[in-house]
Formats: sequence, structure tokens, C-alpha cells
Amino acid sequence: MTNLIAPTLDDIRAAALRIEGAVIRTPTLKSGSLSALIGAEVWLKFENLQFTNSYKERGALNKLLQLTTEQRARGVVAASAGNHAQAVAYHGRRLGIPVTIVMPEATPMMKVTQTEGHRATVVLKGEGFDDAHAFAKQLEAEQNLVFIHPFDDPDVIAGQGTIALEMLADAPDLDLLVVPIGGGGLISGVATAAKAIKPGIEVVGVEAELYPSMKNVIDGSDGPIGGDTIAEGIAVKQPGELTRRIIDGLVNDILLVGESQLEHAVALLVAVEKTVVEGAGAAGLAAMLADPGRFAGRKVGTVLCGGNIDTHLLANVLVRELVRSGRVARLSILAPDKPGVLVRIADCFLQHRVNIIEVHHQRIFTTLPAKDTLIEVECEARDAAAIDRVIEALGTADFRVERSTLD
Repeated sequence: MTNLIAPTLDDIRAAALRIEGAVIRTPTLKSGSLSALIGAEVWLKFENLQFTNSYKERGALNKLLQLTTEQRARGVVAASAGNHAQAVAYHGRRLGIPVTIVMPEATPMMKVTQTEGHRATVVLKGEGFDDAHAFAKQLEAEQNLVFIHPFDDPDVIAGQGTIALEMLADAPDLDLLVVPIGGGGLISGVATAAKAIKPGIEVVGVEAELYPSMKNVIDGSDGPIGGDTIAEGIAVKQPGELTRRIIDGLVNDILLVGESQLEHAVALLVAVEKTVVEGAGAAGLAAMLADPGRFAGRKVGTVLCGGNIDTHLLANVLVRELVRSGRVARLSILAPDKPGVLVRIADCFLQHRVNIIEVHHQRIFTTLPAKDTLIEVECEARDAAAIDRVIEALGTADFRVERSTLD
């Protein structure tokens, strides 16, 4: 793979013409609310609005359109647990190309079903992406298929670079682009186009703190890699060979963001922009929120690169954001186990107009004396101050209260 030639601005412009009309030219819009929050002029590229809800369509389609008639007849194979799988499957069906997708065995059934919905043959193999990738390469050899790499391919990178053409056409004054990094295909294409069009522009990459694989390679660091991240779209252990060369030459910096920062960004995009973005897609905004001083006064563009987040996970993220903001709380109240106590406790909530969501009364499995009880109350309010007032009122009523936290 190391002898691959990096795409040029001309390649990216050719890709834009090639895929025009078959992918959505998504909007690049200024966010007034986020700009005020961060202290910068913040522009968002809504790639979550693509048909498969991800930028991956651009690179996949650019690659598929350049296959020969003979290669199309043979069919293609790809390894992916998410957005690349759906992009290849969707455009493969449109072009009449047989598609086989190898997914890890633990891939959520929703993603398997969506990929099969595009008439792709789905094979579940291995515990993670590396196992699926190895089996896809095996199928490539055994069945004479054409392998479509998710990021380490010049045609795929050129397709992703079309995003920068559109962003700079819509917002030519941008002086900083913040781009998520997984394998590196997106930022390689974006940086190639942006630096060629506007040499002075700064390009900054963002990785999940649990998966600093590209930062390790570029900076010579040795951050540990692995763990459960909400940004599974950029949870890559081995970055590309071609992409790391491009990034090393064109990307100014690579930042890391933690899980709570990613969750906050996802929730904020729902609340402020009314748009659903997956963890990887929110990484750029997460970096800005984590260190607004780094971006203050700049004209910053970031790519909301995908919107494929499990609905149950999204619900958890949104509720956890309410907990962090103080509007939802779990209170552990230590009280004597006798009649009337629960009424007194409920009255404190009523007085301050705080809604009780759930109550758990624990008498047995506790280290408290036998005459005492532990009452756990989940509650919600219009603002954090109301819950603070409830806690104060409970204390005044001689109840001991402990509040659960996430971080």
C-alpha cells in the first residue's frame, strides 16, 4: 500500500464532476448559537444529510465509477461495520454492481439490516474490524472480487476531498478546518483540496481520546488504544499508510477529545441545530467546546461527517446531558423507616416544583441501621437551581442527601 500516489486538487475536482448529482451537495451553514458559545465564527458542513447519512458516499462512489466493465461484473467487497458499508452497498446497487460486505459479528442488527436493504450480501466474521478486514481480503482473493478500502485509496480520498471544495465555495473566508480522523481518508482529502486552494488555511484533526492511532504515528507518541467510545466511526487502531503520509505533510495539529466532550457535542447539536449527529461526526465540535480559546476569533469550519447513531444510544446521551446540566438528578436520601416520611420527602419536591420520575425504596440491601431506609429518587426540573433548592429543603428537614454524578 505504501506505493500509492496521493490525489491532487485536479483529482478531487474530477471526482466532484464524476459524483455530481448522485450525492447531495450538503449545506455549509454558519451557526450563530455555536459561534457565540465558542467565541469564533463556526460553520457546519451537514454531511449527515446524505442519503446514507454519511460523507462516505463520496469516496465510495468515486471509486465505483472508475471500475472497468469487467471489474463491475466481478463484484466488489468491503469491510465495515457502519457508514462505508452502507455507502458501498447503496451506490453498488444503483450501478448494478454485486456487493459483499464483511462485518464484525458484534455489529448491531440495525446496521446489518440497513446494509442488506441495499441488496448487499452481508457476511458476519470476527470480533472486530481487523478480523472483518482480513476476511474481506481473503474473499477478494478467493472470489476474484475488487476490494474497496474505506480510507487508504487515492480515489476514495479524492471523493472525500470534494467536501472541502464545497465548504470553501460556500464560506471562502474560512481560515481553519477541524476534521475528525479515523483511518484518515476524510481529512486527507479535505486537507489536500483546502491547502491547494488556500495555502494559508489551517487544518486540524480530531481523534477520540481512546483511539489516538494517527496522533501516535504522526507525533511519535504511544497513547494507549482501545475501549468503548461513542465515536465508533473513528475508532480505528491502524490508520492508513497513504493517509498518514498526507496528514504528516498537510495537517497542522491533531487534538484528542474525551467521551464526555463527545457526548456534550452530540447533545448540543440536537438542542441547538436540531440535527442528529453520531459521535464521530461531532468530534470537531467537541474539540472546539473542549478548548474554545484555541479557536477564538477564527473562522472555523467543521464536518458533521455522519448521523448514524443508534436511537437508544442517542436517548442515553441526551438524558446524560440533562444530568450534567443539573436538570435531571438522582438523589439518595437517608431517612427513618416510619410512616409519613415519604410524604414529607415528596412535599419538598412539590414545594419547589421538581418532578419525581422514579422512586426506589431500599430497606434490606443497605448498611444502614434496621430502623433506617434508603430512598433513591430520580427527578427532573426546569433548571439546576430548582433541584439545588430541593436538596437544601431536604437538609433543612433533617434528611441526609447524596447526589449521584456522571464524571
